Amino acid sequence: MNEIYKSERCNKVLLVYTGGTIGMGVDPKTGALEPLDFNSLLSNMPEFDYIKTDVDVYQFDNPIDSSDMNPARWTQLVNIISTRYSQYDGFVILHGTDTMAYTASALSFMFENLTKPVILTGSQLPIGQLRTDGKENLVTSIELASAHDEFGHALVPEVCIYFNGRLLRGNRSTKQNADGFNAFDSFNYPHLCDAGVNFVFHEHHILQPNFNKPLVTHTEMDPNVIVFSLFPGIQEQTVRNILTQSTIRGIVMRTYGSGNAPQTESLLQSLKEAYLRDVVVVNISQCLSGNVVMERYGTGYQLLEAGVVSGYDSTVEAATTKLMCLLGRYRNATTIRKLMNESLVGEITI
Repeated sequence: MNEIYKSERCNKVLLVYTGGTIGMGVDPKTGALEPLDFNSLLSNMPEFDYIKTDVDVYQFDNPIDSSDMNPARWTQLVNIISTRYSQYDGFVILHGTDTMAYTASALSFMFENLTKPVILTGSQLPIGQLRTDGKENLVTSIELASAHDEFGHALVPEVCIYFNGRLLRGNRSTKQNADGFNAFDSFNYPHLCDAGVNFVFHEHHILQPNFNKPLVTHTEMDPNVIVFSLFPGIQEQTVRNILTQSTIRGIVMRTYGSGNAPQTESLLQSLKEAYLRDVVVVNISQCLSGNVVMERYGTGYQLLEAGVVSGYDSTVEAATTKLMCLLGRYRNATTIRKLMNESLVGEITI
């Protein structure tokens, strides 16, 4: 067993503002939402006087809508955190909700042996509006990022999403609601913490890293990945055009139910050809909850025989970003297929 030693506490959390609804204001001329200086918004939040940890703010020079998030900005976030890793007990990333689950998933694979919380949050209403959900999401995320045990170890040393009273594993999360405050949930994995009057941590669901080992970062990513969904009536030529794209190295295929697809010779032949070209095809379900079991029905077993790998109970966000990360780190398709079938940071249930 690893010797338990006391971690040095910094009593500081870094707040990284990338953009998103939480830091927006209303343009008086157009009525449209636009990014504001987040430091000025925080100065008008008396709640910050009651937070028991110091908070520093790092703001993107040009805050972005989360629709513009991409691998280069994921690398930027990794570098911001890794270069300041020893100076803070935890990190809170303010992020637009539309692609938050993609960012949380990507960061979980880019940080190896993460021993401090990296919590993404945001809001459905700007923080300056009367009915905003942003204040609670922000303040609670900071408290969670600084929470620790008697040894000084972080209680939640993972990449997470906090929203509306729920702390979720980042690579298990999906945006489920565009309008309600309950924007996110993790349908195939329990909450890590429920925040009501008190915090209720579910310790046996939280990753436990080796606190003796240093953080390792991986910023190599290959975005030559595509996601497509099957549907009744999808044209064989359309599928073939997707599967035969010369630049594509990875495909996330969203199938029916427990991993089933039409029994057409054209589809199977295209999948076999993709396999021989070292294209990695991952099978995930279109269902929000449940697991891909290709051996269950003949319509799934045929995919297994064609070289498709199971994505188990992965979200589309986790399968996509995991594939991008592995394709960036490895050239060998066999290695990538093997790792897609392993739980690297708790993203799938084997």
